[in-house]
Amino acid sequence: PEYKVANENGWLVISTGKLTLRYKKDSGKFGSENLKINFTLDGEEVTWQPGLQDAGNLKGTARTLDGYDGEYTWDRKRIELGKGVISRGGWALLDDTDTHLFDGGEWNWVTGRPEDQRQDWYLLAHGHDYKQALKDFIMVAGKIPIPPRFAFGYWWSHYWIYSDRELKKLIGDIKNHDIPIDVLIIDMDWHKTYGFRATDIKRDPFGQPIGWTGYTWNRELFPEPEIFLKWMEEQNLKVALNLHPASGIPPMEERYEEFAEEIGFDTSGKNYIPYAMAEKKFAETYFKVLLRPLEQQGVDFWWLDWQQFETSKIVAGLNNTWWLNYIFFTDMERRGERPLLFHRWGGLGNHRYQIGFSGDTKTTWKSLAYQPYFTATASNVCYGYWSHDIGGHNPGAVATEPELYLRWIQFGVFSPILRTHSSKLSHSERRFWKFPDHFDLMKEAIQLRYSLAPYIYTAARQAYDTGISICRPMYYDYPDDEEAYDFKDQYMFGDEMLVAPIADPVSANDLLAKKKIWLPQGEWYEWFTGTKLEGGRIIERGYSLSEIPVFVKAGAVIPMNPKIDNLQEQVDTLVLTIMPGGDSDTVLYEDDGTTNDYQTGGYAFTCFKRENLSDGTLKLTALPGEGRYDGIPSERYYEIRLPGSFPPSQVFVNGKEYEYDYEGGKGHWAYRGSKLETVIRTPKINCEKAIEVLIRYPEEYKGREEILDGKIGLFRRLITIVNILKYEVARKDWGATLPDIILGLEQTPMKIEYHPEIILTELVKFETSFEQVIEQILNLPDADKSVLERCVRHLK
Repeated sequence: PEYKVANENGWLVISTGKLTLRYKKDSGKFGSENLKINFTLDGEEVTWQPGLQDAGNLKGTARTLDGYDGEYTWDRKRIELGKGVISRGGWALLDDTDTHLFDGGEWNWVTGRPEDQRQDWYLLAHGHDYKQALKDFIMVAGKIPIPPRFAFGYWWSHYWIYSDRELKKLIGDIKNHDIPIDVLIIDMDWHKTYGFRATDIKRDPFGQPIGWTGYTWNRELFPEPEIFLKWMEEQNLKVALNLHPASGIPPMEERYEEFAEEIGFDTSGKNYIPYAMAEKKFAETYFKVLLRPLEQQGVDFWWLDWQQFETSKIVAGLNNTWWLNYIFFTDMERRGERPLLFHRWGGLGNHRYQIGFSGDTKTTWKSLAYQPYFTATASNVCYGYWSHDIGGHNPGAVATEPELYLRWIQFGVFSPILRTHSSKLSHSERRFWKFPDHFDLMKEAIQLRYSLAPYIYTAARQAYDTGISICRPMYYDYPDDEEAYDFKDQYMFGDEMLVAPIADPVSANDLLAKKKIWLPQGEWYEWFTGTKLEGGRIIERGYSLSEIPVFVKAGAVIPMNPKIDNLQEQVDTLVLTIMPGGDSDTVLYEDDGTTNDYQTGGYAFTCFKRENLSDGTLKLTALPGEGRYDGIPSERYYEIRLPGSFPPSQVFVNGKEYEYDYEGGKGHWAYRGSKLETVIRTPKINCEKAIEVLIRYPEEYKGREEILDGKIGLFRRLITIVNILKYEVARKDWGATLPDIILGLEQTPMKIEYHPEIILTELVKFETSFEQVIEQILNLPDADKSVLERCVRHLK
C-alpha cells in the first residue's frame, strides 16, 4: 500500500489512508504507552494498542476433530478453533515472534530464531472488509495452491483389510453402478502390520503400536503391487496410501538396511531407526529410499495419518504436523509436480499445504451438523480444503443409518473435498448400493458433484488469487447483517450459491426435515425446487430426502459438466445453466489440471454475460477465451440449460435459428418437463470466437412466470407420493389402482415434455386440480389413513 512517514514530537507516524500507526521513538518494546493504531470501523474511529483483547475474533480452525461429537467430546470438552485473521472488532493481531525461520537453502530448512529479544507482529486492521484482509494475508503468508483437478472428484476410502482382488471388484462395482470416481485411498493394511490388534496392543520403543508404522507391501494382500497400481491407472484412478511415520523405520522393514546405510545408522542391534524428519539427511533418505520406490510403482500421493508427538524431538518447539506438511508438499513441488498432500492442520500458514484430514469423528447427526460451520470458519485462516470422513468415522455399536449417510453425502457435494470413509467395523457400510431405498439419491448427489466441477474449479482459482475459499461464512459478503453471524450452519459455496445442509432426519409426520435459513437481500432461486424467494428475511422450509437447501443468486450463470465418469477426462462439452432472474456476469477458469503452470500464466478465463433485453428476449454472450495452457481446447460443444423457464418461440445461436427437437440433437433445442427446462445444444464452436444466444418467448407467457414457481419440487414430490400410494392401495387389494386424476397429475411433466406448446394449459390444470387430488388421496379406500395424511402433508 501507499504510505506516508512523518515525525511528530518524538513519535514516528505512518499513514496508509486506511490506518495511522504511532510509535514513540526509541521507547523499546511495544506496549500500550508507546504504540497506537487508529482506523475507522462503521464510521467510528477505533484505537488499537498492545494488550487490547480481541473479543470479536471470528476464529480459525483446529488440528483435528478426532473423538468429537459435534463440537464436544464425550466428556464435554469443547473444541478450540484458535484465532482467525479477521474479527468483528475490525482488527486481528498475529504474533509470529516465537515461530521458526527458514534457512534460505536450496530446500528451505527449519532454523531457530536468534537468541536476542524481538517482537514479530502482524496487525490486520481492515474493519469489516474481511475479503481484503484475507487477500492481504496471503500476500504476506503465501497463496492457497490449487489442488490437481482430480481432487475435486469423489474419493473412496474405508479402513478395511482390502486385498487387490477386493479393491478391483469394488472399483468395478462403483463403475457398474454408474458412480463417477477419481481417487482411491488405501488405509494402513496395505503394509505389513506385524500382528497388530486393537484389543492387545504391543508397543514399540517410542510407545507406538507395533505395526502402526510400515512401508513394506503386505504381499499376502497385494502379491504384485505394480500390476495392481497399473490397473488403477488404467481406470483413471489416483491412489494414495496411509502413513504413520511416528515410529521411524522398524527393523522388520524390507528397506531398513538400505536406509540405515544411507544415514550411517548401526544396525547390529536391529534397533528401530528413530523418527527424525527435522534432520535434512533423514528426510532426504526417507523420500529417496522409502517413498520414491512406491511412487515409481504408481502411488500418486500420501495420506499422513499423524497424531503422535506434537513437537519435534530434534528442533525444540517445531510443530511436527506443520513440518511434515511442509516437507511432503515441497518434496512434490521440487520434483515439478502439482502437489497434493492429505494431512491434518498444522497451524497458521498451513493453508499452503492442502488438503486437510479432519480426523475420526463420531457417526452422529451432531457431527454432521457441526461440519458446515467448522469447514466455512477454517477459511478465516485460508484453510479452504478440509476433507471430512463423509458418513462419519466411529459409529459405535450402531449400524450405518442410511438417511444420515445420505445427508452427509449431500453436504459432501457442497464441501471442498468429497471423501467417504469409515472405521474397520463390519456394520459401518459405505457402499451406496447397499442402501437400496436411498441409493438413487446418493448416486444423484455424486453425479451432481461432477457436474459442478467447472464451477468448483473456478472457485479454486479465486481462492488462489484472493484468499477467499470456496466454502466461506456469510459475513464475508454481508458483514453488517447480524444474521450473517448468527446462522452459523449455512455458508456461501463460491460466489453464486448459498448452502444450508440438512442435519436432521425427516419427520415421520410429513417426510420432511425443517430448516431455518437466512436469505440475504436480493432474489434467490432454490435449486432443487425451482422456487424464487425474496431475500432480506429468515425463512423456514421443509426438505424431502431428495432436496438440499441450495439457493442460487437470481440470474446467475453456472458453468457445469455434462454427465462424466472422471475429472481426468477431456470433456468436449461445456454446460451453462442459467437461473431465472436479472442480468449477470460470470467467468470460467481452466488450466491443464495437473501441472504448476497455472502459477506462471498457463491458464485461461472465459467470460459469460446474461442480459434481459427490453423486448423480453434473453441474451447470453460467451466472449472469446483469454489466455492459453497446454491442452486448451480449440473448439467445444455448448449445452445451455434454462431451468424454471417457459419453452421459447425462437432460439438463435450466432444468428442461426435453432428448431425444436424432442431428442435435443446438436443445433436444436429441446424441453425437459421435469425441470421445466429449455436445453439448447450447439455443434462445436471455435473457442476463440464470441457466441451470442438469443431466446425469445411467446407473448402469451409474459407475466405468467409465477405459475412456474416451485413446480419442479412439487413434480418430484408428487412422484414420490404416488409411488408410496401405489404400494399402499395394493397392500390389501392386488388389483387396486389409483384414480386417474392422481395418475394424470403426476404425469404432468411428461405431457409437457412431449408437447411443450401445451405448458400453460397443463400448469393451469395442475393448479386447479391439485386440491381435488389432495381430497382423492385422503379418501382412498382400504388404505392406512395415517399414511395418506402423511402423503398430503408432504405435498403441502
